Amino acid sequence: MLHTLLVGLGRSGRELHLPVLRRLRQDAGAGCDNAATGSGSVFAAAPPLGFDLAPLPAGQATPGLVTVDTLAEARARLDPRTTVVHLCTPPGHRAEVLRDLAELGFTQFLVEKPLGVDGEAVAETRAVRDAYGLRLAVVAPWLHSTLTARLSETVRSGRLGALRRITVRQHKPRLRRSLSTPSHPTAFDVELPHSVGVALRLAGGGTVTDAAWSDAAYGDRVVPRMGTAELTVAHDAGATTRIVSDLVSPVRERSMVLDFDAGRAVGHYPVSGEDNFAHLRVTPIGLPEEYEVFQDDALDACVLDTYRGFAERADFTADFELQAQVVRVLESAKRHAAAAEPGAAPIAAGPAAAHERPAPAGEQVTSTKNGSIHVG
Repeated sequence: MLHTLLVGLGRSGRELHLPVLRRLRQDAGAGCDNAATGSGSVFAAAPPLGFDLAPLPAGQATPGLVTVDTLAEARARLDPRTTVVHLCTPPGHRAEVLRDLAELGFTQFLVEKPLGVDGEAVAETRAVRDAYGLRLAVVAPWLHSTLTARLSETVRSGRLGALRRITVRQHKPRLRRSLSTPSHPTAFDVELPHSVGVALRLAGGGTVTDAAWSDAAYGDRVVPRMGTAELTVAHDAGATTRIVSDLVSPVRERSMVLDFDAGRAVGHYPVSGEDNFAHLRVTPIGLPEEYEVFQDDALDACVLDTYRGFAERADFTADFELQAQVVRVLESAKRHAAAAEPGAAPIAAGPAAAHERPAPAGEQVTSTKNGSIHVG
């Protein structure tokens, strides 16, 4: 049975990973065998431990989590051989934290996406993995999604002919978070790691042919490159992928459209934890349309599959390399987007920061020539 150490208690650690662990442990009955779920033997009975360089304020405890003041204290409480470390720190300096944990003897890691902000960061992570013999998985819910599995089967079966085009829309209202707690260098690092991985799995490798981004702005505050992100990939096998993500959108959408020679498949992923249903509409040319609605707890499946993989000594190398390829695609997209910005600053590896700018009072929603989105 496996214990849990959460490193990084920001939004992803406390609001995503921890609730999933709580659900899985409750469903399985941590420390007990549960034939209904098949996951009872994965989780140890002890509650997860948590550590963050910026600990929670005194008296502000998180239910279901025991916090420690240092990684050394976590090591004293846990056996690294039977512990999964959820590495939920920002991607900019993740290799350093990974090395610190490896020095303490921890070897099994579930790393929050993206694997790195660029190829250099991925190479550093790979070097630490290889030097210490680590087993490393990356959080990739869409790759564990039931909807993705059904789209993959549609492609594999060939019943709609050859895949020609993938169109993805990933929109979410995120302006407040971007302005208050910068955690990503660009909009490419927020939603697109999910969809790029799926596109590469469905259509194979390819080359970025076009990309653009815009700023997020409200009043006199601007968060560079955190408004929208879009890219186009020409896949080696002949298909084309177009992904558009809007982080200042007033509505949520996570959709994927697959166009084939002989039909179309339209999938909608769940947009939040409030509703875990996915939708899939398949329209073969000349045949009746097929429509399904089904539960799709992708993050739960990702965490559970990863724990089972660790318990069964699975090889995560192929998954790591796919995620490294995702980073390469996103890095190429950033270069394309930056090249279209005359006089733009270099791409930062760290989180984006909000900057002040002069703005007239009563500013309305507008779009500038360079695509910056202003809301006020």
